Amino acid sequence: MTDTSPHPYDEVSIDQQVALRTAATRLAEEFTGVYGAETIEKFLHSSYDQFATASTIPHYLPLLAERFARQRLQALALVEGHHRDGRPVVLFLCTHNAGRSQMALGFFTHLAGARAVAWSGGSEPGIEVNPAAVAAMAERGIDISQEFPKPWTDEVVRAADVVVTMGCGDACPIFPGTRYENWDLDDPAGLGTTGVRPIRDEIERRVRRLLDDLHVPTTR
Repeated sequence: MTDTSPHPYDEVSIDQQVALRTAATRLAEEFTGVYGAETIEKFLHSSYDQFATASTIPHYLPLLAERFARQRLQALALVEGHHRDGRPVVLFLCTHNAGRSQMALGFFTHLAGARAVAWSGGSEPGIEVNPAAVAAMAERGIDISQEFPKPWTDEVVRAADVVVTMGCGDACPIFPGTRYENWDLDDPAGLGTTGVRPIRDEIERRVRRLLDDLHVPTTR
């Protein structure tokens, strides 16, 4: 269940409070006429909570919270019928959202461009994206260094036309009416760049096949 309840922020620094207020203002402008300030603040603050306990870089917490809240609000708008432009939506899930699902997201976004929407998440999100995965993707000209592990939420799963699972087992959410694919892939955790390359290449093949199945033309 997605938690959107407000929480006190007695331990949040003044700078972070200012950053969160600024983020709420930006989100309110983006979602004008769709969601009000109360809904936006609930999503922003609950998104902040998702990262506050695990993050080792508190300075970036408001930015991470804003990015995650934006994704969740976009998903909710799809679920509630406020916005539907016909583009397929794909969600890539693995355990830590640090390797396989991040590489799949990178390939999908790179190949599909604006012709489709993709998100990623994890059942037990890690603290950072696997550096070996970042390096392996950089070899293909795709930068995933600015991505961050995040959990799946109800609205994100419900908004997806296709959910691709990669090793999260019973922890992966199941919603009726959603198309699911399970990709049996080796876990890149603990591997160096050399060990990650075959996994990366297999993910690219599967992403290309999925895009073809969804009738989404690729950039290359």
